[in-house]
Amino acid sequence: MSISITPAANERMRHFLASTPAAAGVRFGVKRTGCSGFAYVVDLAESMDEGDRLLEVDGVPLIVSDKSLALVDGTVIDFQRHGLNASFVFHNPNSTGECGCGESFTVS
Repeated sequence: MSISITPAANERMRHFLASTPAAAGVRFGVKRTGCSGFAYVVDLAESMDEGDRLLEVDGVPLIVSDKSLALVDGTVIDFQRHGLNASFVFHNPNSTGECGCGESFTVS
């Protein structure tokens, strides 16, 4: 199981965690949605759920559900700013396609 976080994403996640000290970590995974099938989820996790795994990635507690593990294995999480917009960006080797708007992806 391998997930990487760029320095920019690490800084952003640490900022969120520092502002919510009770958080168990950053939840990273996927949900079924969009025109291509899956969308990424990044949020603060209040607690660990059954079926979750805690991964320590460059000092960031990353919580990933067993259901998402195979779909996000190998993903590099980045954080980018473009003008007034800022968002996490995902480089996932498992993705075989994306919808036109870039909000969802498919896997084989």
